[in-house]
Amino acid sequence: MPNANNAAQTQQAPHHVEPVAEDLGRRFRDAGFRLALVGGSVRDTLLGRLGHDLDFTTDARPEQVLKILRPWADAVWEVGIAFGTVGARKDVHADAAAPAGTAGPETRSFQVEVTTYRSESYDRTSRKPEVSYGDTIEDDLVRRDFTVNAMAVALPGIDFIDPYGGLDDLAARVLRTPGTPEASFSDDPLRMLRAARFAAQLDFEVAPEVVAAMTEMADRIGIVSAERVRDELNKLILSDHPIKGLRLLVDTGLADRVLPELSALRLELDEHFRHKDVYEHSLTVLEQAIDLEKDGPDLTLRLAALLHDIGKPKTRRFEQDGRVSFHHHEMVGAKMTKARLTQLKYPNDQIKDISRLVELHLRFHGYGSGEWTDSAVRRYVRDAGPLLERLHKLTRSDCTTRNKRKAEALSRTYDGLEERIAELREKEELNAIRPDLDGNQIMSILDVPPGPAVGKAYQFLLELRLENGPLGEDAAATALREWWSAQN
Repeated sequence: MPNANNAAQTQQAPHHVEPVAEDLGRRFRDAGFRLALVGGSVRDTLLGRLGHDLDFTTDARPEQVLKILRPWADAVWEVGIAFGTVGARKDVHADAAAPAGTAGPETRSFQVEVTTYRSESYDRTSRKPEVSYGDTIEDDLVRRDFTVNAMAVALPGIDFIDPYGGLDDLAARVLRTPGTPEASFSDDPLRMLRAARFAAQLDFEVAPEVVAAMTEMADRIGIVSAERVRDELNKLILSDHPIKGLRLLVDTGLADRVLPELSALRLELDEHFRHKDVYEHSLTVLEQAIDLEKDGPDLTLRLAALLHDIGKPKTRRFEQDGRVSFHHHEMVGAKMTKARLTQLKYPNDQIKDISRLVELHLRFHGYGSGEWTDSAVRRYVRDAGPLLERLHKLTRSDCTTRNKRKAEALSRTYDGLEERIAELREKEELNAIRPDLDGNQIMSILDVPPGPAVGKAYQFLLELRLENGPLGEDAAATALREWWSAQN
């Protein structure tokens, strides 16, 4: 039902929108159609965080939207037209005399999406929503996921439309659905993940009735494609408050369906055996990894931090001395990470990097009390490869002990490792360690054709290089001949 306080809310509505939105509103009005800024664009305007992505809704059909957008926009695309959405880019120049098609420091580029009033829903078996067009903006808004996304501003002008109390919920920082949460999640089960994502992005609370529906209907998420689940998880993990969203997924049982390895970290603690709460530890590691980010959110680092210990439940052993061991959990965890991310359709390169970080996250602890050989440092750098900086951050984040002396000692030890890496880098090339001789030189020195023998010789020289540093071609050739003689 429309909110009874709508008139009072209108006084708090946006007092202006981007001129580009006003301009587009006039064009739709002149063509005989209605246009409104809608959803996240209105929400973010009220939160003071509107960017250059603008979402609109209209009573015009997609082919009519195209006729209006093409002469106005700098680029138009039809990727979502089957679902009633037309996308466009509009470049706005501060200097009105700037030539069309040019972009410079005074140019603002807006990404625009215009969607025909619609409703969409899933049947019990399909992974693709069925879309039908609507006739009123109120019917369009009721299909939206949450009330804070079900507000609109009719254009041109500032006619604020809030039939479901979104402004009140925005002020209260709470997520509710325009209709019943059961009906909303039945229409589109992905909205359950979106609840967790928006809680993480906006730092909002989720209304109790919404949490209850998420818990009751968690199995329904199975109807959604892996790609859409992955995209929501990424947005959640890249948000400002991912821990909040992840806890909600675990508490409602949704994580059991989309990321069961996270739920499995909640190992039952035995008072007779000593080990950390692996679930809470993993969330803390993620939080600490985020604190070390320098150039914005890093999805690869965050996923590695979250998943680094997922091998522990499968490797847990209770020892006779009262300790709990997790031998080789990093190797098991790397395989589990690869399997889960593959199932969620992550890109192969990203799967490889995240799995490798999980595999390497304990390597630092194998180097003892801080006295590394040059060979150990070279191997650490070689094995990490381009992931070295992320491995530094993951390893530092993995220290969650409350013992300040122990934490400070570990930090100093890792400082020492980074100093040793820097010292060796001044003397030799560490980022791409190769033998002193290449394959052609090996074949020439040993007088052998291409084949397995060349590969074995190359590996011998690589190990020699890692152990001793650069030898030079002459010394490497001598060592190669001695090795070859011993082999034969």
